[in-house]
Amino acid sequence: MTHINKKFIVETNEAPSAIGPYSQAVGYNGMLFVSGQIPFDPATGELVSGDVGAQTKRVMENIKAVLKAAGLDFNHVLKASIFLQNMNDFSVVNDVYGSYFDSAPPARETVEVSRLPRSVQVEISVIAAAPTDYVARNESEEE
Repeated sequence: MTHINKKFIVETNEAPSAIGPYSQAVGYNGMLFVSGQIPFDPATGELVSGDVGAQTKRVMENIKAVLKAAGLDFNHVLKASIFLQNMNDFSVVNDVYGSYFDSAPPARETVEVSRLPRSVQVEISVIAAAPTDYVARNESEEE
């Protein structure tokens, strides 16, 4: 991730395109704000059907693709927000979500909402940061 002190947009074909007036992710000053992801399969443009575990896996793969497009991975995630259609799905979502973090998982909240876009069961957004030396190294490569 580069462009310290400049706002930049992250886009990748490996994650679903924005379906409204927003970006897949916006970066600024070493921080990356990844928009909420729902279980769209970018290869087919279709929603992943099935249980909440399958939907959560697709969501996490979408987030992984956006992070990768910015040169980051799940180790850079500082904060996650999980929105569930049904809090009874918490343990399944938690298991899938947790499998993407090796150690030192990010801060997080999980909330139940009355409805999500396209009536999916789960949506997740994250905030990530690049280490200072990573940002500085990439800035010097741009000059």
